[in-house]
Amino acid sequence: MSLKYLQELANDFENLLETDEGYDVIIYAGDNENVKEIHALSNILRVRSQYFHTVLSNGLIKKKDGKFIFNFPNTSPQFFKIILRFIYCGKIELEKLQVSEILKLLAVIDELKIHSLVTCIQEFWIKYQYEFLRQNPIEILEAIYPHEIFTGLWNYCLEEICSEPDILFNSDKFINLKEPLLELFLRRDDLSLDEIDVWNNLIKWCFSQHPSIQQDVNKWDKEEIVIMERTIHRFIPLIRFYHISSTDFITKVYPFKEIMPKDLINNILLFHMSPQVQLYFDIESPRKPKCIHEKYVYDSVINIPYDFNLLYRASRDGNTPAVFHTKCDKKGTTMVVVKISNSNQVVGGYNPLQWKSRDVWKSTQDSFIFSFVNKNDLKSAKVGYSNGDKFSIGDFMNYGPLFGSQYNLGYTNDKWYGRRSNSYPDVGILNSLMLMITKFFKLLRNNQISVSTLMEKFNNKVFIIY
Repeated sequence: MSLKYLQELANDFENLLETDEGYDVIIYAGDNENVKEIHALSNILRVRSQYFHTVLSNGLIKKKDGKFIFNFPNTSPQFFKIILRFIYCGKIELEKLQVSEILKLLAVIDELKIHSLVTCIQEFWIKYQYEFLRQNPIEILEAIYPHEIFTGLWNYCLEEICSEPDILFNSDKFINLKEPLLELFLRRDDLSLDEIDVWNNLIKWCFSQHPSIQQDVNKWDKEEIVIMERTIHRFIPLIRFYHISSTDFITKVYPFKEIMPKDLINNILLFHMSPQVQLYFDIESPRKPKCIHEKYVYDSVINIPYDFNLLYRASRDGNTPAVFHTKCDKKGTTMVVVKISNSNQVVGGYNPLQWKSRDVWKSTQDSFIFSFVNKNDLKSAKVGYSNGDKFSIGDFMNYGPLFGSQYNLGYTNDKWYGRRSNSYPDVGILNSLMLMITKFFKLLRNNQISVSTLMEKFNNKVFIIY
């Protein structure tokens, strides 16, 4: 019953806006020939907008002929009427607006400090506009960045891009990203990119800022070296060079030594050439992409931000490394599930990095392997995180997935292996595994997932959530 009267109240206030009855505020929106005169009631404005409350309560605006006069030359009459309607009756039809129009509204909403409308737009955006973020990341970032009031939306965009960096870094407009925004992303621990890819994208961005500079670094003259050194200088401390393989360092980083600090180059060479020598300089930690955090096993509906999308199944797609990499490379974070024949055991591993067939070992502290001795008994589960050494993940073109230096879990020579090594704790994976079912899942964002769904996806009753 109360909802009915609230709707009637909203309708009455909307009618009050349309009739202009008793108005004491005149607003001029737009500029030049596009100026429109809009009328409103000061008491409603001051209650619903922090901006109007401040200027009207503190006497910053004086009445002229009994009316308060406001000028908003940078706001179109259309946008101001949309905002005024929300102020009066709480109604706004965002779905009828183009995303570019919503972006333009952000600056006006920030100026007027209408907090309930901030919440409304953030919730709408996060729920419905994910695809636009994928298609126009630069436009969205630059629209939100100047407005601290949109913290929720800003954090959402940062987390989505760090989780799926291709949204931004593979965009044609990436090279147009402004320096402060690029620096912001390179600082983040949760940026889910191999460090060599971070470097390659930084170099691509630097070249784009100076299109006249030739691509062959060996042909640079002194002026070109100075220009590129100044361009890249602020970003060098943000690259985690010690987590780039020696091969990638020599072939992709070292050629740019003229624009990098000499002591840094010498330290990295020492790090790779003499791994047993005690080092007297700090080595930054690797990036830690946000994956699934604390360990939980549940038997009821749970709120987690991930769902599982089947990428590869050996019995369906073919049980070869080539097919595995075709199906799973560059798909983001993945989980492998292996059902052991003639037993109730299910084992697997989680890779927070991307498979890319780079023929390298990768370091991360967020990967893990797991084993259910009995898939029908959740208490039989054992989980082991990587210790963060350089053998956390093996990404080799002619091998299947590899976890650990001696293959704590790995596929090679047409067989799955489980061995002990220092890379992961022992979780009870058998030495030589007879494969029955192999599945690879990509982790996707979602609102809720139930145990029954997980059981189905993980073959009957087996699931694990972090």
